[in-house]
Amino acid sequence: MSLFVDSHAHVSAPEFDADRSDVLARARAGGVVSILEVALSGPEPTFEKALALAEAHEGIYVALGVHPHDAQTYGPDLEQRLLELSAHPKVIAWGEIGLDYHYEHSPRRVQRDVFVRQLHLAERRGVPVVVHSRDAEADMLAILQEWRDRVRGVLHCFTGSLWMARRCVEMGWYISFSGILTFRNASALADVARELPRERVLIETDCPYLAPVPYRGKRNEPLFVREVARRLADVWGESPEEVGRQTAENFRALFGVRLRTP
Repeated sequence: MSLFVDSHAHVSAPEFDADRSDVLARARAGGVVSILEVALSGPEPTFEKALALAEAHEGIYVALGVHPHDAQTYGPDLEQRLLELSAHPKVIAWGEIGLDYHYEHSPRRVQRDVFVRQLHLAERRGVPVVVHSRDAEADMLAILQEWRDRVRGVLHCFTGSLWMARRCVEMGWYISFSGILTFRNASALADVARELPRERVLIETDCPYLAPVPYRGKRNEPLFVREVARRLADVWGESPEEVGRQTAENFRALFGVRLRTP
């Protein structure tokens, strides 16, 4: 039986308000046994909404944190709120946090400061970290190197270089691939996936964003993580079912959760 884990989704996003139950039912029917629901930060955060979703559904877990786009909103009150909410038993990760030098919605200095502050919180809570990194390889690697024996986690929606991926794996991190892997111009990313140890790879949707082929231009959803598995299976020369099993086991190993059976 097929078994898949969507290691990064935003099902609590407004895009799913009209049919969230149907979306989750399709995922379950398609063999998606667990979802890491990454709450949105920003002006209208979905922290409590994500927790309610996890409480209502077996196999859904939560990551809480402040995205680098929203780093300027970070302060003592928000930090305290996150600490209190992160005590919930279904919170298994801190994130997504990190650096985004592509858009720079928050100044780079602020992004770095808020990233490090949240690494301290993840260490305090004893949970892995979900990292967003875009166009910031040098600074990201410097920070991860400084923290290599204190936290671990996953670089989600990876689009970086093979050099960066290898360095992160050497430091104990996992690499997650999204629907971008299925895009026509993603041959370099496929080369990265081909070279990584199987036991350090996760798959994700990042839904409602980045729908994979053949759903490009549509709203993404957890069911479509199977398309990422299919593409990764082509790259690895394995079956989608084996990719699903391997990446699900990797998810279990990183986050320490019991996977729901289909």
